[in-house]
Amino acid sequence: MAERGSKFCGRFLIDRVFGISWGSIIFSMFVLVGQILFGIGAYFGSIPTMYFSRLIFGIGGESLAVAQNTYSTEWFPSNELNLVFGLQISMSRIGSTVNMVTMQPLNKAVGKHFGIHTNQQLGASLLIASVTCLFSTICAVIMLFFTKRAKRILAGTEKVQSLEPEPTDSNSLIPPNNGGDQQLLMEKTEEPNTKISPMDIIHFPGAIWLICIICVAYYVTVFPFVSLGLVFFQRKFGLSVQEAGVVNSLVYIISAVASPVFGAAIDIVGYNLYWLFSGISITLACHLCFAFTSGEIPPIAIMIVLGLSYSILASSLWPMVAYVLPLHQRGTAYGLIQSIQNLGLGLISIFAGYLVDTKGYLFLEVFFIFCLSIAITATFGLLIWDHQYGIGLLNESGISRRSKSLIKKIDSTTISHASLEPVLA
Repeated sequence: MAERGSKFCGRFLIDRVFGISWGSIIFSMFVLVGQILFGIGAYFGSIPTMYFSRLIFGIGGESLAVAQNTYSTEWFPSNELNLVFGLQISMSRIGSTVNMVTMQPLNKAVGKHFGIHTNQQLGASLLIASVTCLFSTICAVIMLFFTKRAKRILAGTEKVQSLEPEPTDSNSLIPPNNGGDQQLLMEKTEEPNTKISPMDIIHFPGAIWLICIICVAYYVTVFPFVSLGLVFFQRKFGLSVQEAGVVNSLVYIISAVASPVFGAAIDIVGYNLYWLFSGISITLACHLCFAFTSGEIPPIAIMIVLGLSYSILASSLWPMVAYVLPLHQRGTAYGLIQSIQNLGLGLISIFAGYLVDTKGYLFLEVFFIFCLSIAITATFGLLIWDHQYGIGLLNESGISRRSKSLIKKIDSTTISHASLEPVLA
């Protein structure tokens, strides 16, 4: 429950109170403190401390995810966002995989080296693992200095350029060859310091609410399925525990590799909505295979395809928020979407477990197929909205987005790439 409420509040605090830079630092410190308290609680066997620490960790972690998404849309142009979000997903999955692979050997090594056992062994292992949270906080502090220095350099450059005479011939209208990073930062620096109001959520465009529906309807067919998949693969396909574990983890392993690849492809080709529709449709086909086949198609093949389709959806869906909302509203929008998504995941996970216990896995798969049908319907709704109100922003071609980015570079006077290298190094 901390995740659902904290993400909704965190996104508002980032947009309205702290800003992205300080919000990232504050919420990363929540994560660090929560993890340290969790380790201390485990070491001393204090269950209340461990519960409280998870509350702190949840408040920080979910809000930090919102800050991360908002950072991405601030620092990168629209024609690169699909790759950026693909890399975010990839790093998240790599982190999960590293955690699963390393924590058990670390726990054994701690017990052997320090001669401690049970709760003390676990607590010491968790405290050592908190180093990764410290690294996250350090990165957030570094980003604060990067952002402040970039704005300072850009502000100084604007002041100098305001003293220069206007060009008098056509040749002087062409600025030097500049990189895209400083151009984007210039645009973000020049935006008015607009603060979002809670009432603005009501006036979010319909596309945001359709994205919320897609998030819930799609993600409940992936995460709850994986959480229940171990027993499913053993019962239906006769796999051993080890084999079922390998097959069940393929979604995350495949997405760690495929997400940046599909993100780059979507940036090049464009047409996010077509990619989105493809990802949902392929996932629907996978669940149809799980529901109505009995081993004709190897489960490992279906899970590989499911991992690819999940990568397509995640890389094409999340950047859409940046296409329809200004920067000062994006943190709120991402928090809203992820809050609704987490609430849906929590409720559906309970319902999925009940469905398996009372009706079996076939009914669960039919329910997933129903959810994916809702996601496809919402995607058609996005296509209609984009045609009528979005003037093609959501389903724009990659060539068109790159052309707009190039026009912005030519129309705006920017500083030289060399002068910004210390900021982005």
